[in-house]
Amino acid sequence: MTRPNMFIVHVSDAPAAARFYGDLFAMEPAFEAPRFIAFGLGGGVQLALWSGATENPAGPRTAEVCLNLPDAPASVDACHAEWTAKGVTIVEEPHDAVFGRTFVAADSDGNLIRVAPFD
Repeated sequence: MTRPNMFIVHVSDAPAAARFYGDLFAMEPAFEAPRFIAFGLGGGVQLALWSGATENPAGPRTAEVCLNLPDAPASVDACHAEWTAKGVTIVEEPHDAVFGRTFVAADSDGNLIRVAPFD
């Protein structure tokens, strides 16, 4: 069975977004082109940043990139403090949800990044 192996985040400036995501997740690009930059996540899976799409005929996007952390809730709160110190935009402050401690940040294009515990 074929499984998804690339998650694409649409951005307005791929190099700027790559610097943001690279710093946020402490990773280096595996592939770089002027408007498309991909990061290897392991197991053949990639996170790609693409500034080549000019329109979205399907309407607004609602997906989130999610970083699952062990040792929650302390690790989630520590990540929030670290990202806040870096100046990352926080759009949903840490709180307890049905699945545990979580918060949501955004990149400069408004793409959402959720931090949550492993299930």
